[in-house]
Amino acid sequence: MNTTSQSLPDSGAQQPKRSWWARIGHGVRIIFWTVVVLIIALQVLQPYFRDAARTRVLQNFQDERHSQVIGLIHRQDTVSLLGLPVTSYISIDDSEAVLRLIRRTPPEQPIDLILHTPGGLVLAAEQIARALAEHKGKVTVFIPHYAMSGGTLIALAANEIVMDPNAVLGPVDPQIGDFPAVSIVKVLEAKKPDQISDETMMLADVAKKARVQVTSFVSDLLLKRMPKDKAAELASVLSEGRWTHDYPITVQQAREFGISVTTDMPPAVYDLMDLYPQAGGGRPSVLYVPLRHGSGASGGGPGASPSVPSVAE
Repeated sequence: MNTTSQSLPDSGAQQPKRSWWARIGHGVRIIFWTVVVLIIALQVLQPYFRDAARTRVLQNFQDERHSQVIGLIHRQDTVSLLGLPVTSYISIDDSEAVLRLIRRTPPEQPIDLILHTPGGLVLAAEQIARALAEHKGKVTVFIPHYAMSGGTLIALAANEIVMDPNAVLGPVDPQIGDFPAVSIVKVLEAKKPDQISDETMMLADVAKKARVQVTSFVSDLLLKRMPKDKAAELASVLSEGRWTHDYPITVQQAREFGISVTTDMPPAVYDLMDLYPQAGGGRPSVLYVPLRHGSGASGGGPGASPSVPSVAE
């Protein structure tokens, strides 16, 4: 009897091939998850590395100038994982942190303030400005890029203002909600009372008071720089709303106003600003390094949306 032999599939030949592809797939998965873990770790650790670098720059600058250095720095940041823009302003938290540090600084110790801000709350800016104006030691404000609105208010309290040649200041006219105080008041001039809503009438009343208050405060600050009549005139120019709120006051124009400004910016200030790219959220906007033992005070840790009235929008 003839029998036909049937050969079974050569499973041994296929197995090495499948095993080889399995090993490749396993290796790819390992590489993928390793990369994911590294990316997450970098996102988490990056703020710590950057904060350490900022601290070194501040400490070196502070040791070089034998002063208490403060960085009041606001800019639009991007939250690392979500990519959401977060814009910050001078807030009450900022003023509390700066005032706490000024209290801990010896009266004769110089203070150097690195200022980069679009402005913020009138109350917070005035608190910082008043504290700096009353400090007995020399106060120097460094403006590498811009100090608008409330930032200008703070800068006017300093004994010396150092600006980058292309940096700018700004008007200090108060803003009520989303509108300039001067524009709200002009509504009363353009319309009859029966054509104006009660809300607008009340806002106009607040706007008038805000303008008087800011003008008076700026005039007082300027008395340490110029005669009383000149101080009152410049305070009116800066706060009356003759320009838009983002009008740039250049170094040349500031000098024409009688504000003493130099442009000898220390490289360390630029080094610090280089450490402020689109950084992650959660960092403080008021930074300082406690003075070393024997050289002055030691301080605690650092400290937004504008409110009504404010000097920045």
